[in-house]
Amino acid sequence: MGGTFNLGKVFGIQLRLHYSWFIIFALLAFALVAPHWSSGFWWGIGITTCLLFFASVIAHELAHSLVGRANGIPIKSITLFIFGGIAQMTKEAASPNAELKMAAAGPACSAAIGGMCFLIWFFNSGMPAPVASMVWWLMFMNLALATFNMIPGFPLDGGRVLRATLWRFTGDYKRSTLIATRVGEGVGYTFIAGGIVIVFLNPFGLSWFTGLWIAFIGWFLKNAASNSYRQAQWRQALKRFTAAQVMTVNCPVVPADVTLNQVVQEYIIPSGCRLFMVADMGKLEGILPLQSIKPVSQQNWGVTQVREIMIPIDKLKVADSGQDALNILEQMDESDTNQMLVASEGRVIGVIARDDLITFLRTRAELGI
Repeated sequence: MGGTFNLGKVFGIQLRLHYSWFIIFALLAFALVAPHWSSGFWWGIGITTCLLFFASVIAHELAHSLVGRANGIPIKSITLFIFGGIAQMTKEAASPNAELKMAAAGPACSAAIGGMCFLIWFFNSGMPAPVASMVWWLMFMNLALATFNMIPGFPLDGGRVLRATLWRFTGDYKRSTLIATRVGEGVGYTFIAGGIVIVFLNPFGLSWFTGLWIAFIGWFLKNAASNSYRQAQWRQALKRFTAAQVMTVNCPVVPADVTLNQVVQEYIIPSGCRLFMVADMGKLEGILPLQSIKPVSQQNWGVTQVREIMIPIDKLKVADSGQDALNILEQMDESDTNQMLVASEGRVIGVIARDDLITFLRTRAELGI
């Protein structure tokens, strides 16, 4: 997810914040202090409540992540954004039981936090009104988060629980994913329709903004379901191919001592290639992807040599030619790299770039093969 910045690591998992998070933070804060605009104290209560709620969201995602990691599902990062949070997995669950445990962990955590807030609110009637309001809102938001996430539509937690349940009883991962996705798309369309009704008919006194927000959530859920299913299809498709079938074998070679200006003018522009092998006196030294050139100012292209920005061969991971392509993609995700060399009998025979895998799958999909 683009537009993020790092907040640090929790249990070895990178925590990121998306800029859209500030939108929902501001909306929640305004909603909490609406009756007390002029009170700095209530602004403090509202902001504190929002911060505690988003700490609850982190706890929700950490529950997913830690249970997933305990069941063999590596978690790379957690990102907070406008709709809550999302944990980035480097590979899917290998069994329905693993996915069921991981999917249920988040809502269970939110329900537990909401329940504790309820007990604090219920058994402490003498709390000051601002504190009682904060505890009540934390209870409401956490229980709402647990309930919303358990809607049985992929890729929500409830949709993953549905897929895991179907997968467990049918043994068919692909069909289970399709059913859960269709339910997820149906949930999205239902939210969109409900939002439109609220905007134009104003039932139960609900505002047009509420309707617009519900429709927006529906649009997000519908697109998330479709995109998640497409990614699941791609990942399953990669299982059918080996590194030797998806690698690039005719990768152009550039000398290590040429300047970036020469590479751009003599290699990239004429050929359109985005990845190059780097050699020095016939010996492979590393690779030069287009992404390594972009950060260098054009003013320095004439004095910067390839060897200064290339990815050295000792920093690259190597895949066996018979390794399946999905496993290679998962290794790229886990190590946060975009390229891997392919070797056979101790000799480098090609290179795989993440972009090439996507292009490979899209081309086959367009050809219908």
